[in-house]
Amino acid sequence: MELKKDAKYSLLVATSMGVRITPVNGQPVHSSKTFEMQATSAETNVASISSFLGLPVKVLTTFVKDSPIAQLIKSDLRARNMEYEGVEVTQDNPWGYRHQFNIADSGYGTRGPRVQNDRAGEVGRTLNVKDFDLERLFVREGVQILHLSGLIGALSPETSEFCLQLARYAKKTGTRISFDLNYRASFWKGREKELHDIFTEIASVSDILIGNEEDFQLCLGIEGPDAGGKGIEAKIDGFKAMIQRVKQTFPNASVFATTLREVVSVNEHLWGAILLNGNDWQVIQPRKITVLDRIGGGDGFVGGLLYAILKGWEAETWAQFGWASGALATTFLTDYAQPADEDMIWSIWGGNARVKR
Repeated sequence: MELKKDAKYSLLVATSMGVRITPVNGQPVHSSKTFEMQATSAETNVASISSFLGLPVKVLTTFVKDSPIAQLIKSDLRARNMEYEGVEVTQDNPWGYRHQFNIADSGYGTRGPRVQNDRAGEVGRTLNVKDFDLERLFVREGVQILHLSGLIGALSPETSEFCLQLARYAKKTGTRISFDLNYRASFWKGREKELHDIFTEIASVSDILIGNEEDFQLCLGIEGPDAGGKGIEAKIDGFKAMIQRVKQTFPNASVFATTLREVVSVNEHLWGAILLNGNDWQVIQPRKITVLDRIGGGDGFVGGLLYAILKGWEAETWAQFGWASGALATTFLTDYAQPADEDMIWSIWGGNARVKR
């Protein structure tokens, strides 16, 4: 995949930042008295693979003015080696704007994790293309890949239009576009036709499309995989047929990807992936991984995939590095992986968990 040369930023992401509150020691929320808090968003989870491994990343977002939560978020992004920009919105009153809260435990063993999203008054819902200088970002500075997620794309009518305008401008200026569909039923309620049309246009100009069977069916109206067969081989064949239908509908894209996950227990998953690049398939049969916290695993896969593309590696490594980056993310209590170097990720792909001295 040909990328812009001499671009200032390898990866640009649009996002609504918030915080996750998590009970310690794998305990459920309702019985806990001690919690940890971290800055989070799906899109910066993706970008963290590139930023920790040394590629220049830019985050477009918005903040609550004079908020200590905003201060925490900015410090966290700086610690992840990410540049950011966004307007400062006044809270206005105690019932005004704020950064979203994601209250989620990690689960343990046979007790699955539970997540509650508290997004009332979310400042990220106000994102507007008028608040950013797109000519500076995409033309004078330059971006190799713009990554968009269906979470920010469906968050509000304002963010939907924001993502659509970013995609149009990126396409016009030769920036590659990655789109992870990330369907959420609660975001789509009452906006189905509107969001279908917006997601379809973004997908039509995207170069990389990522999603599971629910994403492709409910966002884009693509027929899902045939559920008739049994076993993982039949499931993979069904997914490959679905991806072919996506490719026929959206011929501008050249890379299509999905992950495969089977939950044995909270702490043991079977993790796989399917990727189509042009006419070449990469299929990673599900392999056992040990999970500390599952949130961010899919984002880690996307982040590793985009990093491999940005580095100009051979296409057969893209899914491998993505798979291993996703597996790495599930070993962190943060929603994002923090790789020390590429070797840490490649060791996971190779199954090498021996001590490194």
